[in-house]
Amino acid sequence: MIKEVKLKINNIEVCVPEGSTILQAAKKLNIELPTLCYHNDLSVAGNCRVCIVEVKNSRLLQPACVFPVSEGIEVFTNSNLVRQARKHIIELLLSEHNADCTECYRNNNCELQRLAYEYGVSQHLFIDLIPLKNYEKDYSSPSIIKDDSRCIRCQRCVRTCEELQAVSALTVAYRGEHMKISTFFENPMFEIVCTNCGQCVLHCPTGALIERTYIDEVWEAINDPDKHVVVQTAPAVRVALGELFGYEPGERVTGKMVTALKLLGFDSVLDTNFSADLTIIEESNELLERLKKAIKEKQKAYLPMFTSCSPGWIKFAEHMYPELLPHLSTCKSPQQMFGALVKTYYAKKIGIDPKKIVSVSIMPCTAKKFEANRPEMKSSGYRDVDYVLTTRELALMIKQAGINFSKLSETNYDNIMGKSTGAGVIFGVTGGVAEAALRTAYEIITGKEIPFPKLNIIPVRGLEGVREVTIKIDGTLPEWDFLEGMELRVAIAHGLANAKRLIEKILSGQVNYHFVEIMACPGGCLGGGGQPIPVNTEIRKSRVKAIYEEDENMPLRKSHENPDVIALYNEFLHKPLGHKSHELLHVTYTPRKRY
Repeated sequence: MIKEVKLKINNIEVCVPEGSTILQAAKKLNIELPTLCYHNDLSVAGNCRVCIVEVKNSRLLQPACVFPVSEGIEVFTNSNLVRQARKHIIELLLSEHNADCTECYRNNNCELQRLAYEYGVSQHLFIDLIPLKNYEKDYSSPSIIKDDSRCIRCQRCVRTCEELQAVSALTVAYRGEHMKISTFFENPMFEIVCTNCGQCVLHCPTGALIERTYIDEVWEAINDPDKHVVVQTAPAVRVALGELFGYEPGERVTGKMVTALKLLGFDSVLDTNFSADLTIIEESNELLERLKKAIKEKQKAYLPMFTSCSPGWIKFAEHMYPELLPHLSTCKSPQQMFGALVKTYYAKKIGIDPKKIVSVSIMPCTAKKFEANRPEMKSSGYRDVDYVLTTRELALMIKQAGINFSKLSETNYDNIMGKSTGAGVIFGVTGGVAEAALRTAYEIITGKEIPFPKLNIIPVRGLEGVREVTIKIDGTLPEWDFLEGMELRVAIAHGLANAKRLIEKILSGQVNYHFVEIMACPGGCLGGGGQPIPVNTEIRKSRVKAIYEEDENMPLRKSHENPDVIALYNEFLHKPLGHKSHELLHVTYTPRKRY
């Protein structure tokens, strides 16, 4: 039994579990303390000191985020001494921070800016050190811009990259006044082992790390009468976009989003869920072919097969586990499948020269920007996806256009690659790809629905770092009789640190699976680096709930029942894993240096 500790905060008595911090105790009393280096996704560091409080009989002010409570202590969070000290800390941070807020991408959503306003910092008391630092912006990456002039050295990005992603692309270099957040040998972002996941962007309190934006290029394409601009929207965008317009986290705004995109001037508004369904058909058949090769033909088949939908995970594997590359599904991600089909099947259907098509995707992910720039992604003869915008960038475009989002009516996606199923929707959440694949694979093998109530495969759901499920094959069709009675073992991991732990167990022989889903970001795509800021566990849970609600409300919930995908095979691809599919929808990757 956990021991309770009694203390007073601002003369109010409160009991909290032993080992709690003053910050946690204050939250129990609904007292909000200012923080910058603290984030509930990360370990506690106590770097910024902006959360300092007065502890009776203590000689110094103490940081609430790391100070453990003890029986009978008295804490004051709002004394004159505390407020003045916090104000000076904020002023000191601003002396080394490029405070030209109107030029900053995080203007009006910057934690330091908010604290400066709340504490009435209106003039500089300390020397402005920015002109002495000779900062340069790093524009080398197609996904992320690093601007040291806006960095407050809170180290949230460093802890994010190390603790959540196990990459450690960013680190603390030098000491004292020379201290900075740096990369390996201070190389540009594009040249380091960075997965482009954008979790550092999501956790940065200022504008020191932001996504590289392509809004101006997309506006230029929309306004070019000679261009036909097609946009696709990922499943996780619809459950997060509303947050940027005052909606509660997780509120679904699918119809309003489609209306907004049409008002922005896109020629065709389509759904990435369509190609998510297509991915499932290709990926499920690929898994079954590998099982057939391994079990029936007794050949090497590179099992387990790992999913390939997450570009952050793909780049992580290229750097850290090149020996696993043959185990990756050769399926392109839904974004890239969609792009390849837009420049081929779609162009043919509407009778337009693919040279005139500009393919844009709205993604919850900064790594998708890197993925679209990969040299492998040109199987149509053109670049599959021309521009990738994040959920945040789409919100900016809507605001720039003067669209009152909350007043919009709801409209449907356009025809041709616009229909989708619930299986496509759940791609947006960790475990969703595995669940969608199992719904289809089991039915291909047995001719029956997977034996879970309402198709909901509960064991793959949740926000635990690693999850697994074993499904017994019961009653096969003649073609798959060699799988009769087999126990299909599936594992799911989200966040690259969790993925690393799972992979190490697989490589050491501690565990054995047939199919493994990995998503680079916590919670899956709904927690992607391009989603609204802030993010925390409760926000992710709200988005998860919305994703599953959308799935359950769809008239079709299995990818192989999507009529538009069926038509695509009948008219163009002919069959899963066929020649045309391999040409347009599949790809292989190459090892990269680890350092």
